[in-house]
Amino acid sequence: MQLVPKFTYEKLARDESSGRRLYRTPGGHALSSVTTILDATKSVEAKAALQAWRRSIGDKAAQQISTESATRGTIMHSYLEKTLLGENPTRGTNFYHKQAWDMAQVILDNYLRPNLTEVWGLEASLYYPELYAGTADMVGVYNGRPAIMDFKQSNRIKRDDRVVDYKTQLTAYLLSHNAVYGTDIDRGVILMCTPALEPQTWVLEGAELEHYKQVWWQKVAEYYQV
Repeated sequence: MQLVPKFTYEKLARDESSGRRLYRTPGGHALSSVTTILDATKSVEAKAALQAWRRSIGDKAAQQISTESATRGTIMHSYLEKTLLGENPTRGTNFYHKQAWDMAQVILDNYLRPNLTEVWGLEASLYYPELYAGTADMVGVYNGRPAIMDFKQSNRIKRDDRVVDYKTQLTAYLLSHNAVYGTDIDRGVILMCTPALEPQTWVLEGAELEHYKQVWWQKVAEYYQV
């Protein structure tokens, strides 16, 4: 894995003064984040399913699960980023750090070390002019082709129908990279691991990618009520 700073990903400032997560672009525009748009355009069925889950286990337990997942995911991302930057991080001593370390090693051993040849950027700030912005976990060359990549943790193995938002999010990043940097990236890669150290991956390309481009633009139109 070689660090190749092919592009300069200028970090976008966050602006949450309005109660929404906005990013300020180099031109000064305040743009809604990809995740904000996804949350605002969730289907009625998806919202009902989430509410039903919270009711089934109680708000306190649901919040605890969400907090633990977010904590584990943040630490796992940190270990992966530091490793890819060549910093040789050491395993933390508390439970979440140990768990996240092991999950990061699974992603590295199963996917990144065998398949990743170039890292163009990590935590890459991206935006589509005047429409949206966000942060991709990694941009680089995976299996010989440029790709936008995201690292995910999950409490359990996921079915394909449970990663629709992840694929849509990845597509939004891909479109913004191509629009701003003049690239023609046509592959998105999701790399996931569970606390039980079960790896999963999805490669988004071809007809499926074209489908998710349509899904994303429909959500953008719905969000802005075009």
